[in-house]
Amino acid sequence: MIPNKILITGILACLLCFSSYTQNKKEEKKQLPKEIVTDTIIKPNKPINALAPAKAAFYSAILPGLGQAYNKKYWKIPIVIGAIGTGVYFYVNNNKEYNRYRDAYKSRLAGFTNDEFYLDAQGNQLSTPRLSTEKLEDAQKFYRRNKEVSLLVTLGLYALNIIDANVDAHLLQYNVDENLTLSPHYKLNAFDSTGDLGLTLNFKF
Repeated sequence: MIPNKILITGILACLLCFSSYTQNKKEEKKQLPKEIVTDTIIKPNKPINALAPAKAAFYSAILPGLGQAYNKKYWKIPIVIGAIGTGVYFYVNNNKEYNRYRDAYKSRLAGFTNDEFYLDAQGNQLSTPRLSTEKLEDAQKFYRRNKEVSLLVTLGLYALNIIDANVDAHLLQYNVDENLTLSPHYKLNAFDSTGDLGLTLNFKF
């Protein structure tokens, strides 16, 4: 009986020692390393120039396209000049046609019959004008309306050129690097081939 008790006691002691050793190993694994090394370097952002948007808007107000050049958006300069130039062209053309019909109309009211619509293609005098006085009046209204629309469109494009330069200058200083904590997320669903759109929140330590 005594040897059996000694044997059982020895076995229990071995089990307790093994359990203590295993527990110590687990605790060692759970301990944090003394030093955490990261390879991410966060560079400081460029200083914000608060006057840049105002300068870009001022330059575009002086000369359309100059604000876009200030923002280094050179590809926008031909678009700005072309859009405003087109508006100016239509305004000048409509104004020219308006004055043409107005001069003929005023000549008719004064009792003259020598305006351009009393002449044929070769410059010969006609007994009946190619356009009546009522038609001249209608033509004036038509080209005056087109002239006013062209002027409004040109002024709108001019204002849009200033706004574009101002907004671009703001966006150039906006922080859009990878350190943003909130960013849009898009993923293609492999099950039904549809897109999932959402927001991703990231924490960087």
